[in-house]
Amino acid sequence: MKTPAWTEDELLLAGALVVKNGWRELRTGDLEVQDLSELLRSLPFQSPEALALQGFRSPDSVSRKTSDFATNHPAYQGKPTRCGEPTRRMIAALNEREAEMLHAAQTLRKGIDSGELHLIPPQPDETDDSGTTGVEGLLLTRWALFRERDPKLRKLKIQKVQSSGLPLQCEVCAFNFADAYGPLGEDYIEVHHITPLHISGTRETKLDDLACLCANCHRMCHRSHLGESWRTPDALRDEIRKSGQGAH
Repeated sequence: MKTPAWTEDELLLAGALVVKNGWRELRTGDLEVQDLSELLRSLPFQSPEALALQGFRSPDSVSRKTSDFATNHPAYQGKPTRCGEPTRRMIAALNEREAEMLHAAQTLRKGIDSGELHLIPPQPDETDDSGTTGVEGLLLTRWALFRERDPKLRKLKIQKVQSSGLPLQCEVCAFNFADAYGPLGEDYIEVHHITPLHISGTRETKLDDLACLCANCHRMCHRSHLGESWRTPDALRDEIRKSGQGAH
């Protein structure tokens, strides 16, 4: 079996380590490298076959990956190591959105350390059609989708909208399931986190954190595109305006 390529989750954690080290590589004997090696091997998507491979996410391999990050940074003056496009994309994200990406790495670590991420099963639509995710990684996307699909939260959000006297319709395109499908569509809508988990962190979800969306707009808010795997309703409305389309 060939050693699996580094996932976005693994790259996020390794890249965050390099950023905190001033964009310098870390050596194999560094305690933080050894700690990250153990953490990467504990990720819930690692297969038994991969874990049985010699050197899989070992301290040596982690140290080499920190070299990729350090030497491919735009400010590095020497010869860069060879690395793939996912690593370069993560370098760009950390460079352009440092605080946000470091917070994402911290949230991911908390979810792993608490054991919560190990209990969440794979979710529909957690990857795009090519099987990839945005730079924030698979596990944070899985966690966010799992939260959104909490039937209790969804029910409370719907009740809040209805009690306010507002129509139960998509907050992006105004699609109304009841208008389109009659009684079959009554009381139906999907909910979406306005702020992605990698920004909000692990705090308890409040009803004001949720937006009501139709299935199409919800899918577009989560669709991985140009390295991003999350959009707010406002951002999606901007996309619709730019495309010149005002409705489904």
